[in-house]
Amino acid sequence: MNTEARKILLQYWGFSEFRGLQEEIVEAVLRHEDSLALLPTGAGKSICFQVPALMMDGCCLVITPLVALMKDQVGRLRKLGIAAAAIYSGMHYNEIESVYSNCVHNKFKLLYVSPERLVNDVFRDVLARMKVSLITIDEAHCISQWGYDFRPPYLRIAEIKEYAPDASVLALTATATPLVVEDIFTQLNFSSNQLFKSSFERKNLSYNIAKQADKTTALTRLLENEKGSSIIYVRSRKKSRVIAEALQHNNISASFYHAGLDTKTRDERQKQWTLGQKKVIVATNAFGMGIDKADVRQVIHYDLPDCIESYFQEAGRAGRDLKHAINTLFYHDDDIVNAKKQLQASYPPLAKIRDIYTALGNYLQIPEGSNSEMGFDFNIGSFANTYSYGIMETYSAIKLLEKEGFLFYTESAGQFSQLFVPIKKDVLYRFLVDHPGYDNVLKEILRSYSGVFSDYININETLLAKRALLRKEELIKQLLHLNKQKIISYIPIKTKPQLHFPPGRMSTKNIQFSKENYEQLKSNAEKRLQSLLNFITNGLECRSQQLLKYFGEKNPKRCGQCDVCKEKNKAQLNDMEFESIKTSIQSALETKNMHFYELVASLRQYDEDHLIAVIRWLLDNKQVIRLKDERMQWHKQMDILF
Repeated sequence: MNTEARKILLQYWGFSEFRGLQEEIVEAVLRHEDSLALLPTGAGKSICFQVPALMMDGCCLVITPLVALMKDQVGRLRKLGIAAAAIYSGMHYNEIESVYSNCVHNKFKLLYVSPERLVNDVFRDVLARMKVSLITIDEAHCISQWGYDFRPPYLRIAEIKEYAPDASVLALTATATPLVVEDIFTQLNFSSNQLFKSSFERKNLSYNIAKQADKTTALTRLLENEKGSSIIYVRSRKKSRVIAEALQHNNISASFYHAGLDTKTRDERQKQWTLGQKKVIVATNAFGMGIDKADVRQVIHYDLPDCIESYFQEAGRAGRDLKHAINTLFYHDDDIVNAKKQLQASYPPLAKIRDIYTALGNYLQIPEGSNSEMGFDFNIGSFANTYSYGIMETYSAIKLLEKEGFLFYTESAGQFSQLFVPIKKDVLYRFLVDHPGYDNVLKEILRSYSGVFSDYININETLLAKRALLRKEELIKQLLHLNKQKIISYIPIKTKPQLHFPPGRMSTKNIQFSKENYEQLKSNAEKRLQSLLNFITNGLECRSQQLLKYFGEKNPKRCGQCDVCKEKNKAQLNDMEFESIKTSIQSALETKNMHFYELVASLRQYDEDHLIAVIRWLLDNKQVIRLKDERMQWHKQMDILF
């Protein structure tokens, strides 16, 4: 028991005790032991590295592919008074240089970076001059080609250990199968395969699958009497708006959320939902990272998720207060057909991916070999039309190029403007004396924003103009002039999606994908989709049991509250009795088709009421079907194999 760790936990986070395996993981980190922590969504993974980071001498390097998560965590840490920063594609080079300078001077306790940054020579030079106490790898499943979000740049993580030889490594993930866990250990070359794993079982969650032709009506019925908060996950931005409007039409308090909304709108809608001003938020999977709302009573998947890992992570956002919560996934046969088509479309031919990369460079007029941190305004629709590509194949090619680290696509429009004063205070005051026309603006900046001499800060031009008694256009004109004079460093807000080329625009001949690796990635994606479809259509086994077995847990117990268990409960049978009767019925009907009375008569070893209850359950769940002559036939589950 580490009393200092508990003091820090209480001081910064207000908790007097660690939860679950948190304390054991913190102690392993403090002993400088390489470890992998496999903790479900909502288990508090960030505490496991943030607490020891404050106790150790140096800076904790956090590697994560999720820019939204970086921004969220850095923002929260700074509010707590903890020095933290992030570097990711899309930042202005002046911002990056400022962070690098502060890193070398040991100004930060935590530094968040994207995996693509690890191959940057300048970053490696800075890393070698930093004192790194701990290397944390978040979303560690991305390091494995067997994982659901494999990212090749993660394979370079092991290389950076030579730049921080005294740092221990902590890998974290919420979703990893046994095969992925083994691969993580191999790729990271851990000194010992130390695994901290808590059960994925969420006893307060009910997992339900519902086959629905009219999803919107079913959704409305689920929500009309719900007093708590709910999340509805959909697959498209347009659908998020349409479903939210349909709910509003039925007097259900709802709004929608997706990555295409500007930052202010997204922040405002998330805040309204968090505070309970809106009961329902209809969102794409862009909504979720950094959510810390404990009282979500329902998570509903209106569309199929990508895979079981995604489903489990999103479903896990319900009931974090440990009170009962419900997950419902709607599907229809068309969804299964469309999911297969979408997966195939997500893997365009390799030659097409390279062609699209070349076209992107030409469209943005970026010469080969150019190397810049700057982002380029990018309209995917305009690009696709210009070069006669389909939107889906273009988007899929961009995402595959992004995973390989060749480019970075920022869909979220609208970041804050940034401002930093790079000169010393006495130099600034001399400038004010010589240029009194800028006195009002500069003094208002100093009054309104603290820390402007040490780091970039977010500014609001509308508010600043009002305080400085200027029109917004005039304020921006003055800021741009001061930037040109190098009195301030001003980075205006970005309002359009951005495309970045972290390694620079490369020659097409250097855009290489291993055909073998590409086919393996596609095959793995097909297997994950098949596992999801098996989960959805398996109406015989407890949903929780299916999920826990997928993640490698042995002999999980029936939850008693999912849609499958509720049907079994109606028969008042335990698992063993139900399975015994079901197996006997299957054996009998696979031999020949029978009328109801024939089947009951052939299985006299069972209580007749129990037997009839199981037959009814099998009929309701389409495991047994009635033929035109009223005889019953054992019905094999639909063929959904690729």
